[in-house]
Amino acid sequence: MTATLAITGWGVASPIGIGADEFAAAFAAGRDGRTDVSEMFDDEPLPRPDAFAMTEFKAKDHLGRKGTTFLDRGTALAMVACGKAMADAGLEIGEDNETRVGLALGTTAGSVRSTSDYSKATFVEDKPYMVNPLIFPNAVMNGAAGQSAIRYRLKGVNATLAGGPVAVLSALRYARSLIGLDRVDTLLVGAAEEFGPQVAWANEFAMREHGGDLPAGEGAAMFVVEDAAKARAAGRALDAEILAVEVGTHVPADENDPDVDFSPTLAACLRRALSRAGVAADEVHAVASAENGMPAKDSYEDRAITDVLGAVPRRVRVKQQTGEALSASNALQLAALLSMHRGNPGLDGRVSVLTSHTPDGVVGAAVLCGWSGRDRA
Repeated sequence: MTATLAITGWGVASPIGIGADEFAAAFAAGRDGRTDVSEMFDDEPLPRPDAFAMTEFKAKDHLGRKGTTFLDRGTALAMVACGKAMADAGLEIGEDNETRVGLALGTTAGSVRSTSDYSKATFVEDKPYMVNPLIFPNAVMNGAAGQSAIRYRLKGVNATLAGGPVAVLSALRYARSLIGLDRVDTLLVGAAEEFGPQVAWANEFAMREHGGDLPAGEGAAMFVVEDAAKARAAGRALDAEILAVEVGTHVPADENDPDVDFSPTLAACLRRALSRAGVAADEVHAVASAENGMPAKDSYEDRAITDVLGAVPRRVRVKQQTGEALSASNALQLAALLSMHRGNPGLDGRVSVLTSHTPDGVVGAAVLCGWSGRDRA
């Protein structure tokens, strides 16, 4: 059985705002999350002095001191976003529902900083390799999802999806299957990525290779997802209905070409999503794309969107305000679309589209119908 998903609450931890309301206001105002990070890491050099990082973020300020001392940054961001999403949805966990609520967290490779630091310690620390065991959980890719579930008593399904820039799309498909199969009633779906020297350098090399100049970013966004029909029957207000989610893979004719044109595959994926959603191209109000300033990649995505939807829909480019944050950017794209509806009943029922792609040719598209949530009668 396939379920139509509803988002009934969401939370964000980002360079432009923490919490759905703050993020929505900041995004609408065009706030730029770029900041000076030259003094953020005293012991490790960064490729540039600026980034879209949360320099003032401290886990204890949002989560309290207990249990947060050894959290890596990405886990803390995920936890904050989860808490904000649950509060936004009014989702309370008790003995009656704790086994029916789970979490599906998108990532690229978990905490790259923790993995790198732990690996380095095995070489540089005194024998017999006196590595701090308390940082090991952070070096495991599913650490953030596990820690978040423990904190909020989410005893249902717990999954980590390493999908990079399409991770949230994959997580939504996963949620649709599990909810449709009645394995779980509610899932917190989203993604988190942390800023650090390793991520900053990786982003810098990628930008140089492809002609871009966008600094790395970080953040997390989580969405409370459940069956739309059941949510309505229970009287819960909706932030959005996920009408369709499609993911595909582009197979290049020349595997040695670093700038393979994936636009036909993305266009086909987008058309398939619209068809399965029962939405015509001229009904689409806005498109949140993954464009990040890499000329060729952006032109391919733009071509696919324009070929399918024309030039009419509003274009939403969240990375201009939050940087390149990989899987978190995918989550923030969805948050940006929801933010347009928040407190704006005039857009109730309007359809939006989200598109993304990975460096190795995975493409994805989602179609959603937005509502003004708790402000909607």
